[in-house]
Amino acid sequence: MYDGSMLRRFKVAHFSGDVDPQNILCTKQDFQNVDVVVHRVVHGGTQFDTPRTIDLAVEAEIEHLSLLAPLHNSRALKWIRECREIYDTHIKQIAVFDTSFYTHLPKVAAIYALPQKLSALHGLRRYGFHGIAHQALWQRWSIHHPENAKQGSIISLQLGSGCSITATTGGVPRDTSMGFSPLEGLVMSTRAGDLDPGVLIHLIRESGMSVEELNILLNQESGLYGLAGSSDMRVLLASTDPAARVAIDLYCYRVRKYIGAYLAALGGADAILFGGGVGENAAIIRESILTGLEWAGIKLDISKNKLIKEGERCISSSESKVEIWVIPVDESQILAESAVKVLGNAGAAAQI
Repeated sequence: MYDGSMLRRFKVAHFSGDVDPQNILCTKQDFQNVDVVVHRVVHGGTQFDTPRTIDLAVEAEIEHLSLLAPLHNSRALKWIRECREIYDTHIKQIAVFDTSFYTHLPKVAAIYALPQKLSALHGLRRYGFHGIAHQALWQRWSIHHPENAKQGSIISLQLGSGCSITATTGGVPRDTSMGFSPLEGLVMSTRAGDLDPGVLIHLIRESGMSVEELNILLNQESGLYGLAGSSDMRVLLASTDPAARVAIDLYCYRVRKYIGAYLAALGGADAILFGGGVGENAAIIRESILTGLEWAGIKLDISKNKLIKEGERCISSSESKVEIWVIPVDESQILAESAVKVLGNAGAAAQI
């Protein structure tokens, strides 16, 4: 729960669709004196490009979109319904969608090279995810660079259990690594990331794997776990197993490759931002990702990078043409701001 006391006029309860309410130990007292409830909902499709007050129609559409994000949207619905039981009906509930940040991706970054009638019929497009996190990273960096808020270009990295990278100019995303689902893109804890779909066709033909077996393989048994037997980067970094080294190398290589691609897509960048549990805390991973990018004017200050320090910090060398930042991701702030905006309290929003 996020107590948005900084809003002064509102106390905001924040719930994430990543966590099942059955796994949270709360008492009635924990939910008292709340003015508005805001939920992070992972999938908003193309219908929800802005935060919405949750009514029966919005709830029904979130449930419909569970077909595209069964693990996440169903948990968000549990939170919504639990909160309806706890709070009086006058307490508004607001949904903020991870995908809304990417609703207006350039067409070349949003579509797949599939028959467009088929894509339209089944909603096949690149939706993008972790949008709230990448928005938070951009917002914090722009505070340090108000002169670049309308035109600055950044490459933001959300490296946690799930991993994604986004290219943004002036706060508007130009491309992102996750696509139709959170499976696309970088190597993650238990997800493979980019994968030739021919591999799946081969597995279906040769081993007779079912849809559910493929779903488990791609979401729970691949990535770092599939490569080295652990989904925890801390365990892999401490391991002497050669498989752990290979997993780490592939993880970093995939990120480095995407940075190169996004430098091309943006025509250069002003900054690279690291967020998420791995991005914020694993100095060796940041160093491994950026090693070899000196040609692009990206130069890490090794001493600053290794310094154990909390909070936002610039870790690029004074010679670097591209800033490198570590920024703790504060999704709760974005959610609280979004709630206030929906409620139409411009005065309160200005006090955040």
